[in-house]
Amino acid sequence: MTQLDVLYRYSVPPTEVAAVAVARIREVYGVRQLAFHEAEKTVRVEYDATRLNEPTIHQLLRRAGLDIVEKLPMFTVPEPAAEPAAAAQPVK
Repeated sequence: MTQLDVLYRYSVPPTEVAAVAVARIREVYGVRQLAFHEAEKTVRVEYDATRLNEPTIHQLLRRAGLDIVEKLPMFTVPEPAAEPAAAAQPVK
């Protein structure tokens, strides 16, 4: 079993009908967990990658009525530290 997470941003909060449909996604074999963050308008889905893939998760959410705007990275890679400016070398 390979656990993966995917994070999506949605534009408008789900309606009651969409919320019920999204809750049914939890019944899909391979979906482990759904977590909404209302303030950031994001939904995180934990799933088994041996059973499902990211496009399938995206399609399940869209068919449930959730208006997905974008897929977000789960973490950000820190930018490399800037190298100190080379000290002026004396000319010989």
